[in-house]
Amino acid sequence: MELSARNQLKGTVTDVKLSTIMAEVEVDVGGQTVVATITRASVERLGVKTGDQVTVIIKSTEVMIGK
Repeated sequence: MELSARNQLKGTVTDVKLSTIMAEVEVDVGGQTVVATITRASVERLGVKTGDQVTVIIKSTEVMIGK
């Protein structure tokens, strides 16, 4: 699948925390952890589980950098 989003980070799922409606998916991207909050239904539909190779896609109107 081709996407227009330029911020695509490949990584490995390290944890999936499910709640009633939402889920937190932790992804290791080169030693850094990225956490995505998505619906539980999406986790189940995609079959996301620990150890999976995934692509984190960041599409936002605001990205902050601190130093």
